[in-house]
Order: sequence, then structure tokens, then C-alpha cells
Amino acid sequence: MPDIPVHGDKPTAAAPQGIRDYKELSASAFERTRMPLVLTDARHPDHPIILANKAFLNLTGYESREVLGRNCRFLQGENTDRAVVDQLRYAIADELEATVDILNYKKDGTSFWNELHISPIRDDDQQLAYYFASQLDVSDFRKMKELEASERRLLMEVDHRARNALAIVESIVRLRRATEPAAYALAVQRRVHAISAAHTLLSEAGWVAVDLRRLILAQFPDPQQNFCEFKGPVLFITPDTVQPLSLAFHELATNALTHGTAAVGRGSVAVAWDIQPGGSVDITWAEQTQPFSGDKPNEGFGTKIVRTLVERQLHGQVAWNWRDSGLHINIHLPQELTRSS
Repeated sequence: MPDIPVHGDKPTAAAPQGIRDYKELSASAFERTRMPLVLTDARHPDHPIILANKAFLNLTGYESREVLGRNCRFLQGENTDRAVVDQLRYAIADELEATVDILNYKKDGTSFWNELHISPIRDDDQQLAYYFASQLDVSDFRKMKELEASERRLLMEVDHRARNALAIVESIVRLRRATEPAAYALAVQRRVHAISAAHTLLSEAGWVAVDLRRLILAQFPDPQQNFCEFKGPVLFITPDTVQPLSLAFHELATNALTHGTAAVGRGSVAVAWDIQPGGSVDITWAEQTQPFSGDKPNEGFGTKIVRTLVERQLHGQVAWNWRDSGLHINIHLPQELTRSS
């Protein structure tokens, strides 16, 4: 072992029998500790390793002959953060201690997160002689912290979505007149179910975005889904838009099933959308049924909900047009609410 400066060379009464002096005791402790350790020669410009204990060799998978004489940079790899490497380089240049988390690689190519601590060792003249380095594999700990952070983000996202859903339910409760309690309760229940279905779509999509076609189709009971026709590019709805837009389409689907196409047992609902040059989206809801006659119907509660959701909450535009062929609705959504594939 190199002549590492210690406090005194004479054995003391406290030293175990068979251990001649502190140097031998230090060497034994260095080799036997379970903490991976190396010692580098700071008097050499490349700081080669001159000692590496068994724990270090077990951690990295190298043999002693493959380690001694080399700079510790051989543990670095493709995804090692160069900023962290620079941090170590600056610390060594200034002869300082440093502790960093750095991505290192074992002999077999396996990566691991290394909590690396380096500390200078000086000789009797206070000149830098060696650098001591300890390693700690913190890969599992980092995975746990990343998982906890991910769970926190998910809980915050769910809380955000839940608050949005409750705000929509609150607006429904305020808007509708409770002329008949049973019908009122059923109407609110169905709309809450539509919001719940939107949550399910978001969950299945990983809380990222939902395909517009799936969102619309989810508003129709299975036996009625054959009434729907779709035409348009693949388009995804951003998470903040899914709930209000889902409820808007629920109102349109309910109207079609109750008063429009599906109610008369024939015809279809055709939904088409186009992405405009600026990135905004135009959606057309067209009910093809028996010729429409008579005066324009009064704006009902469902119509008010659609208008409120599209215009106030999504900052879009919606227009109704009762044609001879049936009801046509045009919805315009701003660019930030959607994204193409």
C-alpha cells in the first residue's frame, strides 16, 4: 500500500494485536469494508487508480488488473451527464471535496446511478497527494424517488380533473330547472356518467390525449353506435378539453336519440372535422333524417349546456342550423385544444 500520511506511525495499546500500525489497520479496513472505494494518485496528471477494494470490483464487475493504472472515467458511458463530469473536474482542479450522482456503467454495460464522493488527501507538506473516492449504488433509491414523483404528479392530475368535473356538474345543477325531481335527477345522473366515461378514456390514454372518434362514439349506447359516421384525420383532444367536449357531445347524442335521427328509427349522425391552416379545428355534426318543417325550435337546456361548454369553457364557437335534411351544428375549437397525430 502507498505511503499514505497518517497521524503517527507507532502502534498504541488500543490497536488490536497483530496489527502493527495505523497504516496496516487502514489498509485492512480499506479492503474489507463493504463500501466500494478507490484511491487515485493525484501527483500524476491523469489521476490513475492505485488502490481498489473488493467491494468496488464486485460493484463494477472488473478485475483488479483491469482497474489499476486507469482513470475512473472508464466507468462513464453514452448517457453520463457531461455537466456532472465537469463538476467533478472543477472540484479536482480546485482540490476540493465533492459529492454527485452520476450515471456509470459496469463492465457488462449495465448502467447504475453512482452516488460518488471524492475527497483530497494531503501529505505532511499539505500538498495534494491522493484522491479518495467512495461509490454507492443508488439506482433503486432513485427509481423509488422517481416513482414517488410520478405518483404525486398523477394524483395532482387526477385532483385537477376531478375539480374540473365537479365544476361542470355544478354548472349543470345550477342551469337546469328542477320542474320534476325524478327527471331532473335522471338527467344529472346521465351527465355525470358522461363525465365519468371521459375520465375512463383519459385513464386508458395515460392522461395524455384522447382520440376524437372514440370520444364521440362513447356517447352512444352500443346498439345505437351504427348511427354514427365519421370523416376526418386522426385527431387527439388535449386532457383539459376532453371532459367539457365529451359532455357537449353527450348532449348532442342524447338529443339525437331522443328527438332526432335515432328517435325516428332511421337516418344517421355524420360527424366530420377538418384541421384549418392555423391549427384550429372545425367539427360538423349533421343529423340526416326526415325533412324538417315548422318553426325553429326554442333553445333547450341541452343546447344551453353545449353553448356554455364550447363558448365559455373551451373559448370556441358553436352554431345551430336547422336544414331540410335535419339538424346541422358547427363547432370551432382553438388550436391549443387539439393536436393531430
